[in-house]
Amino acid sequence: MHGKWLKVLVHASTWFAPVLCPIIVYLISSDRDVKRISLQALVFHVIMAGLIWLSSLLSWLLIGIPFLIVFALMAFFCPIKGILRALNEKEYHYPFTRWAIK
Repeated sequence: MHGKWLKVLVHASTWFAPVLCPIIVYLISSDRDVKRISLQALVFHVIMAGLIWLSSLLSWLLIGIPFLIVFALMAFFCPIKGILRALNEKEYHYPFTRWAIK
């Protein structure tokens, strides 16, 4: 039960501490699943920040606007899906993180 709420906290951290919270949870937790989710969340937040930044730069060419919309929606809805999966005690993997975390 303890790990379930840590996973929810890590997924929800996207709105209040997207880098700090996953790092702290990774360091204090001894549960392997919680560590994996923390690392995935951290990598996901960093990747999404980079993609949103790149899309905003390309917006002046109009090509970045659709990407900006898609990546912003992903950054909002993927953590919500992770929270719901953690509450139901099901496994969840963030998109774009499989190549970085094994």
